[in-house]
Amino acid sequence: MSWFKRVEKGIVTPTDQKKETPDGLWYKCPECKTVATMAEHKRLIYTCAKCNYHDRINSAEYFEVLFDNNQFTELDEQLTSGDPLHFVDTKAYPQRIAATQRATGLKDAVRTAYGLMNGQDLVVACMDFKFIGGSMGSVVGEKIARAIDYARQHRVPFLMISKSGGARMMEAGYSLMQMAKTSAKLALLSEAGVPFISLLTDPTTGGVTASFAMLGDFNISEPGALIGFAGPRVIKETIGKDLPKGFQSAEFVLEHGFLDFIVDRKELKQQLTDLLQMVQPVAREVVEAK
Repeated sequence: MSWFKRVEKGIVTPTDQKKETPDGLWYKCPECKTVATMAEHKRLIYTCAKCNYHDRINSAEYFEVLFDNNQFTELDEQLTSGDPLHFVDTKAYPQRIAATQRATGLKDAVRTAYGLMNGQDLVVACMDFKFIGGSMGSVVGEKIARAIDYARQHRVPFLMISKSGGARMMEAGYSLMQMAKTSAKLALLSEAGVPFISLLTDPTTGGVTASFAMLGDFNISEPGALIGFAGPRVIKETIGKDLPKGFQSAEFVLEHGFLDFIVDRKELKQQLTDLLQMVQPVAREVVEAK
């Protein structure tokens, strides 16, 4: 016989007395389903403690990771898109931009800044996927071009962190022109002997991959990042064949020679510092020899 017997049946707790678990306290890894606290997930810089899955993060998190004490000066902060084509889909382009700005707190899909990384000067341009899929429009191209100019004029290394679905359809040809503009600016940076490191994160696709993302003195990536021009589904439908396992993953791209190395986010700041300390003296010698 049980020592406990419920006398009253059908006990119901009033709604106003129910204890709900607040949102945002826990993180579940989409890869291995391991559950961890958000505090622990943030401590590991948004990577999984069990399988090392690298969760997508945005410019605010990357700046916090890279810049000493999260201190930096943002460049061209207020630059926003115009509407050169008077584009309308389910809503007018200016309305879509305004709505996305309100929802994200961003002006466009890239932020640029300069500061110190382990005491070393650095200019960073970082894309935000949550702003219309990190799509590359005229503002993205212009801000990256201006950041490259700043790096060249002040002889400061330039880091590009790419995360994009490709060109922004609402700007059509204007968007595609940014491929040529940013590539030309990077050529000037190379002539000046200023190091350029391109970090490809998940996902890096379309016109971004076809231009500045693959033009680094060093092209590096985070583990498991999707890197390619067209998506796997489009390629499969085009060639009519099954694609290799892991096709377009960072590991696949590294194996086929398009990346220099893959870096764990937890080691990113130190590895970038070591790389720049190794490269900068060589770059100075090359410039002096010209």
